[in-house]
Amino acid sequence: MAKAAKTAIKTKDQKAAAEAKNWTKVIKTVRSPKTGAYTFKEAIIHKDKVKEFLNH
Repeated sequence: MAKAAKTAIKTKDQKAAAEAKNWTKVIKTVRSPKTGAYTFKEAIIHKDKVKEFLNH
């Protein structure tokens, strides 16, 4: 039964799965000017905007 359920999930919405592949999680380290400590800025963005996010 489990194999049938997995197959149903894979074939249920292939368009949404294909669209999800265009998004990525990006983690950027940011240094605080006041304390000098590093923090992390996380975002889930479209793969075309990754360089723009990292340059800011």
